[in-house]
Amino acid sequence: MRTLRPLLLVASSVVLGAPSSAPQAHSTMSFFITSAGPGNGADLGGLAGADAHCARLAELAGIGDRAWRAYLSTVSRGGAAAVNARDRIGTGPWYNAKGVMVAQDLAALHGESNGLGKDGSLTERGAMVNGRGDSPNMHDILTGSMPDGTASSDTTDTTCANWTSSGEGSALVGHHDKQGGGARPTSWNSAHGSRGCSQQNLQATGGNGLFYCFAI
Repeated sequence: MRTLRPLLLVASSVVLGAPSSAPQAHSTMSFFITSAGPGNGADLGGLAGADAHCARLAELAGIGDRAWRAYLSTVSRGGAAAVNARDRIGTGPWYNAKGVMVAQDLAALHGESNGLGKDGSLTERGAMVNGRGDSPNMHDILTGSMPDGTASSDTTDTTCANWTSSGEGSALVGHHDKQGGGARPTSWNSAHGSRGCSQQNLQATGGNGLFYCFAI
């Protein structure tokens, strides 16, 4: 026992002193793409469920000391008024997980000079999201929004039943890498509609049920 005790003490000190291998976001982070969706396609539990998912991921990344909102629009439905994604996210500026500013304000965010794109639109851990040409492609980001960040006035479904459907319907998506097909292939927030609302359909058209989160 006398010979084993020093070895046990050394082993214990190594374990207790081992730093966490989980990367931490920059303290200024106020924007990210979710590293994963809730897993039920575009059924995010509505806006409240999506906001809660943003908050959980931010907390795991070490930035849980602020309020987070999902960049998602909803349409008028069941007596509820439409909600514009741009009205949910504050006024900026916004920084990614590396501490790089992606937009100074709402005008810059929805203009041509924003710092979004594959290199700027990172997850809460600072990882790059697969884009066009990667396998699998995951550049379709759920928004339900028009290029200016407002809800669509289209009579067809553009929000997968206001983020409660994982079956029938469709949602407007943006291309985080600003590449691809659709009516507006270079738009980060309004490239085209999804094939459906299920996880399988989102993946089949180049997505994975991911969405943007902003701190307010």
